[in-house]
Amino acid sequence: MSGHSKWATIKHKKAATDARRGKIFTKIIREIMIAARAGADPNTNPRLRTAILAAKNENMPNDNIERAVLRGSGQMEGESLEEVTFEGYGPGGVGMLVEVVTSNRNRIVSEIRHMMSKHGGNMAENGAVGWMFHRKGDLTIPKEAADEEKLMSLVLDAGAEDLKDDGSSWEVVTPPEVFEKVREALVAAGINPASAEVGWVPQNYVKLTGAQAQQMLKMVEALEEHDDVQHVYANFDIDEREIQAAVAS
Repeated sequence: MSGHSKWATIKHKKAATDARRGKIFTKIIREIMIAARAGADPNTNPRLRTAILAAKNENMPNDNIERAVLRGSGQMEGESLEEVTFEGYGPGGVGMLVEVVTSNRNRIVSEIRHMMSKHGGNMAENGAVGWMFHRKGDLTIPKEAADEEKLMSLVLDAGAEDLKDDGSSWEVVTPPEVFEKVREALVAAGINPASAEVGWVPQNYVKLTGAQAQQMLKMVEALEEHDDVQHVYANFDIDEREIQAAVAS
């Protein structure tokens, strides 16, 4: 995800671990609950399998995972959640998709609109932005974890579409259906991705610098900090040094 993946990697490295874990646990539990609606067996439910892997990567206790599966599949009482995707624009015409899991749709619509407007963006009609993105598997790997030639051969043999140089990381892009095969091939080779998800990857990018770049990053951070927001996808490209400066400030 180019600039956006750089933002996520740098921000997570610098975040306070305990505070970050609490928010991540909340988001992963909600993802497990939504995924489990399609079936409680991860062997036959790829989305649930991916969510459980994400939970284990964050060292979430098994009891938490099991309860989330039971609640999502209706075997245990839990809150009523709705999955919604909002589309919008950020500074410089950056396209944005904001995936939300909420128990109050009216409230979250108002709050997302306010956060976008506050940081120089605005909400858009359904379909206005979605066409800018493709559903893909996306894995980021620290540069020091793998040699380019070896990594290229490994991921392409496993079915990946592309390997990109993303500054301090490699970005591996896959079709959704081979995402797990590529991730498993990396792990088997002793290469652990810093992040791995099936999400929305932009078809092209908007380069931002200066004030627009900082405003964009503030918007993404505000959205990601909201408890109901699961993912923010945006097609911005911002220099890594500017991202570093934003995270440090």
